[in-house]
Order: sequence, then C-alpha cells, then structure tokens
Amino acid sequence: MTAAALNWKLVIDTQDAQPLADFWAAALGYEVENPGELIAHLLTTGALPEAAVTEHNGHRVFRGYAAVRHPDDPYDPFTGIGQGRRLLFQDVPEPKTVKNRLHIDIHAEEAEEGGRDALVARLETLGATRVEEFDKGPAGHWWLMRDPEGNEFCVA
Repeated sequence: MTAAALNWKLVIDTQDAQPLADFWAAALGYEVENPGELIAHLLTTGALPEAAVTEHNGHRVFRGYAAVRHPDDPYDPFTGIGQGRRLLFQDVPEPKTVKNRLHIDIHAEEAEEGGRDALVARLETLGATRVEEFDKGPAGHWWLMRDPEGNEFCVA
C-alpha cells in the first residue's frame, strides 16, 4: 500500500510577517495571499476579535501572519489560502540568533538576461544582502544571501 503524497507549506518565523511576505512575493514572483473575505466573515460572526486583525497595503490581514503562494497554483477564493507551493510567515517573540537549518534556494532562469548576477542585484534592491559567493566548479556556483530579517537563502 502506497501512502498518498502530502500537502505541505514552509513556515518561517518572523519579527514582522507582512513586510517579509512582501519581500518573498517580489523575490519569487509569488502572490501575497489576501484573507480579507475570510476575515470579514469571521469578524461578522464574532469568531475573531478585532484585535487579531490589522491592515497592510489596503487589505485587512491577520495580525502576525502572512503567506505567499505560487500564482499558477490553485487557491481557495474565500479564504485566500493557496493549495500548492506556499510560504507562511508567523511572528514570534524571539529574534533570529543562529544559522538556518533549512533554507530556500532560488535558481536564476537560464534565459534571463544576466542570469544569477542580475537576480542577485534585483534581490538586493528588494532588501536582501549578499553574504558570500561560492564556486565549487562542477558542483555549482551560488551566492549565500540574507532576506531583510537575516534568514539565509541561496541564489544559483
């Protein structure tokens, strides 16, 4: 008996979920999820207190949470929740203190003008910083970078 493939999302601890979701949406070409319809329903029914909601970029959002999804993947139009490739950002009280044990690798499109170098430069304009360049010959060539909150990721 073979088990069915599981759905998953990558959850990233943050200090400020909304701006970090904006960064990653722009970096990956993803869409920030809009839970506005769900929030309106929950507020109307009394299932959600007003204190659990804030506003960001003109939309009502859950305080301390944000998510981005691949634009081609299905999503629930009522909740705004993606049903495919997805990153969820959640605020936590403690700051990041050590190296990530899990990270995202972003691959430059071969056809993209300037390839990896152009992608690294674009990510810097969004708030990422270069940390170190690695050239391992046939094993690969990539940049280690940090997002605006210091989470490491690689660009190959």
